[in-house]
Amino acid sequence: MRTLRMILTAAWLAPAVLLAQGKAPAPALDDAAIVGIFDIANTWDIATGSLAASKAGRQDVRDFGAMLARDHKAVQDQGRELAATLKVTPTPVAADFPLKVAHEAAIKKLQGLSGAAFDRAFLEHEVAYHKAVIDAVTTTLLPAIRNAELKAFVEKVAPAFAAHQLAAETLLKKR
Repeated sequence: MRTLRMILTAAWLAPAVLLAQGKAPAPALDDAAIVGIFDIANTWDIATGSLAASKAGRQDVRDFGAMLARDHKAVQDQGRELAATLKVTPTPVAADFPLKVAHEAAIKKLQGLSGAAFDRAFLEHEVAYHKAVIDAVTTTLLPAIRNAELKAFVEKVAPAFAAHQLAAETLLKKR
């Protein structure tokens, strides 16, 4: 899971790192790109949460998966409403975006597991995923946001990511 966290963190930071290194013209990390990243990150956790809600071995892990799907769908809907109000068209992420690749690998792995093995892999994924999202939001995305309403929205929902990480850590210890 440490590798997953490194991949997820790198995915969020890659545009800024490439720009700082003077390498290939990376797309600017503007509000449209941030809205796109934020939206797709919610989509991915809706997918993993929904998978856990239907596949987890333990009821508390199924309930956690359902909560993740529900919470991230609500945040995604609010983000989309705000983007429409602000007339910000989210920039889609590239097919080779490292976070997209990591999500697809996680879903594939989780689909091949069941019972306690699924529960553990899912919870480990959620801990790593939420740590990476929190790191990216606080160190890269928030500082880059220019629109005050968008920044306020991201700051408002950020504590939910920490709560999800803590819940996953607690369930992981429970076994």
